[in-house]
Amino acid sequence: MGDTLKPAIEERVALQGASGRKGTIGSLIREWRTMRRLSQMDLALDIGISPRHLSFVETGRSKPGVELLIAIAEQLDVPLRARNAWLLSAGYAPRYTEQGLDSARMAQVKSAVQRLLDTHEPYPGVALDRQWNVVLHNKAAASLISLLPAELKTPTVNIFRASLHPEGFAAHTKNFHEWGSYLLQVLQRLLLDVRDEELMALSDEINAYPNVQALKATGAPSGNEPGLLVPCVLDICGNVLSLFTTLTTFGSPRDITLHELCIELFYPADAATESFLKQATRQ
Repeated sequence: MGDTLKPAIEERVALQGASGRKGTIGSLIREWRTMRRLSQMDLALDIGISPRHLSFVETGRSKPGVELLIAIAEQLDVPLRARNAWLLSAGYAPRYTEQGLDSARMAQVKSAVQRLLDTHEPYPGVALDRQWNVVLHNKAAASLISLLPAELKTPTVNIFRASLHPEGFAAHTKNFHEWGSYLLQVLQRLLLDVRDEELMALSDEINAYPNVQALKATGAPSGNEPGLLVPCVLDICGNVLSLFTTLTTFGSPRDITLHELCIELFYPADAATESFLKQATRQ
């Protein structure tokens, strides 16, 4: 199940302990290169410099220029937030802005995202930040969110917490073994890419839930022929809803908020669910 990524996460934690987020730019580059499983030779050839030059950068014997830093970051698929940290560590000004979703400069984008969610009715749709907190949603999603206890909606709804907490959607999920396993894998992959302390704390909290501990103890689902997708099957007041999900991100973002924002749209996985959602909207 989700334990397949555990060694990589433990390695990341060990690397952070060695170099730290506020370490030298060379140690930060080496940390990300190691996490991406690339040798100095491979990375150097990919960005068009000599392995010797890259070695000097990582050991601090050579200071990289801004363009070289950006080239390395792009090759290693480093998030924009971390790229700003690289630039600061090397003594340069940050290159990427971070506009709040409610700021005037983001008004057009926010309006477009909300319009996309609204046109997705009668199916649920949400916009998520880097920790998978819900920042925007449509009415269908609001109906589902209303099922959550108050403590899971304050200060905001987090998809991982809301879906895996024993008193959240997990209490309504008929295939929790499959859906919970999928969410745990997504969370572990995010930990590798986002590298966020709050997300780490959330992971610790979730892994302490008794239903999640039981899930991990039973191992990966087996015995059935795999379907095309893993659906989320919910029992809502005796109505069984089967939903699959898609995730969409912005192309070529230059702002951290946009880079970290994703849109999750849920679709009916069977005719009965589609009929129920359309009827619920009419009513």
